[in-house]
Amino acid sequence: MGLLRPGLWLKKLWILLLVVVEVAMGKVLMTLFPERAMQNILAMGQKTGMTRNPQFSPDNWVPTFFSIQYFWFVLKVRWQRLEDKAELGGLAPNCPVIRLSGQKCNIWDFIQG
Repeated sequence: MGLLRPGLWLKKLWILLLVVVEVAMGKVLMTLFPERAMQNILAMGQKTGMTRNPQFSPDNWVPTFFSIQYFWFVLKVRWQRLEDKAELGGLAPNCPVIRLSGQKCNIWDFIQG
């Protein structure tokens, strides 16, 4: 794929800083105001449907918010979204695809020459 364009590096750096601040603030709020933070997280779970599954209790998933795994997952998703955007006159995103045979590859694998 080669080196990233300077604009993409800056966007990735900005996203990294945003995620660091969000996770740090979340950790502080979970420490200082655990009941209120739990209410907000449960409200988000209501919107996404996470709270509808009776076998998936909030005690299982609320503590995972603002953890190291949460940080890396959110960062990866936001960076992937950034790279999946197509800009007019820019390169097409190198999205993952699956061949009819079931083999995973990327769109750029089909570029000839």
